[in-house]
Amino acid sequence: MEAKMIRRYDIMEVSLLAGKIMLQSGAETYRVEDTMMRIAASYGISESHSYVTPTGIIFSIETSEPTKTKLIRINERSTDLEKVTLVNSISRQISKGHLTLEEAYNALEKLDQSDLSYSFLIQVAAAAIASGCFLIMFQGMWKDFIPALITGGVGFTSLIYLHRLVPIKFFAEFLASFIIGMVSYGFVQLGIGQELDKIIIGSVMPLVPGLLITNAVRDLMAGHLVSGLSKGAEAFLTAFAIGTGIAVVFTLT
Repeated sequence: MEAKMIRRYDIMEVSLLAGKIMLQSGAETYRVEDTMMRIAASYGISESHSYVTPTGIIFSIETSEPTKTKLIRINERSTDLEKVTLVNSISRQISKGHLTLEEAYNALEKLDQSDLSYSFLIQVAAAAIASGCFLIMFQGMWKDFIPALITGGVGFTSLIYLHRLVPIKFFAEFLASFIIGMVSYGFVQLGIGQELDKIIIGSVMPLVPGLLITNAVRDLMAGHLVSGLSKGAEAFLTAFAIGTGIAVVFTLT
């Protein structure tokens, strides 16, 4: 009996660790819940329940003994879709019976501790190039490509450093958009840039919470109203912070 109880707790730990990694990496709520229940079912738990919000996970398994339930808190969230893909891969291996409980837990723990994100320079370079490309996509002039590229890179760099300095997401986004507006205005005043609005629009695009908006809509469509509304509110506040930063620049200039 005691061995069975220990195994059930181990199954819960594996399921919760998988859910934690996915939620912290930007996965949708329904995907997190489905993966956790599939892992539990693969190890012989026919009936399990999970309740996932952007800030926490509650997972329980139904047995002949009293129901086992555990809660974990999610404090930080980012976007790392590679980790989501790898957790899905581990989940498929579990479903096929290729991984024991211990092997699955070790693989997930190793994945949780790993840093798969691109280097700082690559992220800034990608944001800069994307800013220039967005400018062209919004029918901007090729003369403004370089100003938008530089402004987008400066804005994204500011966002990363400000978030490290003051771990308040919306404050960092407000200041980053303000810096983007000021740099764009400076380029236009110097005669290097031509269309201020297009440069600003292209440069702020890397700050826009696209994945968050997508997940909010997807969760609402799947019936996860709490998570959908929470992510939607977070996306709205992020967009509001970006818009306010640019509005302040226009007001001052």
